[in-house]
Amino acid sequence: MSELVHLDVVDQVATITLDSDHNRNALSKQSSTELAAHLATADADAQARAILIRSAGRVFCSGADLSEAAGGGMAEGAAALVALQRQIAAGQKPVVVELAGPVRAGGLGIVGAADLVIAAESVTFQLTEVRLGLAPAVISVSLLQRFTDRAAGDLFLTARTFGAAEAASVGLITRAVADQDLEGEVARVLADLVKGYPQGLRETKKLLNHDLLARIDALGDHVAVSLPSCSPATRLAQR
Repeated sequence: MSELVHLDVVDQVATITLDSDHNRNALSKQSSTELAAHLATADADAQARAILIRSAGRVFCSGADLSEAAGGGMAEGAAALVALQRQIAAGQKPVVVELAGPVRAGGLGIVGAADLVIAAESVTFQLTEVRLGLAPAVISVSLLQRFTDRAAGDLFLTARTFGAAEAASVGLITRAVADQDLEGEVARVLADLVKGYPQGLRETKKLLNHDLLARIDALGDHVAVSLPSCSPATRLAQR
């Protein structure tokens, strides 16, 4: 079975690349498992001081793999996504997300849990859950820590598409930059991060993510099992 997520460590940066173009980098059981394994490896690697999550292909992440949900894997996938958000937030090393393509639904959980997020201005976001007969419950454990209440109500309930500039204004991402400047801006951020001492980075991240982790720990198990009663087949038909 071909690997769907890759890990490379160069110049003190562990780069994790989502590379599943056939399903627009949807979070399948395989890709979620590989992402979690690479995050653990990167966090334990003494040669890396920062972690970058990026994507190959046109889309950063299209959300959960609904073909697996139709086969009865929705609860398992929900638990895996809660665990991924906690792993990103609780790790010792800062996690940077580079967004060069669209992000939908469950993919926003990775964004919400990350420490720094840099997006190209052309990137769009959408919380599509209500249009599938769902609620964005699993990713709410990180997103509600980022959004204001009014922004969450707007974006969760309307499921409208919004751009990178708005994502920055409501706290979802760190900043949006011109598409042609994305690679250089991410490189600049990473260059600054690797100048930090590991202990300083670890303790500062712990300080910043205290409330986020408390929220994940308090609500994670609940949201992972509180799924709507309509069948996965019905949700797929509504897509």
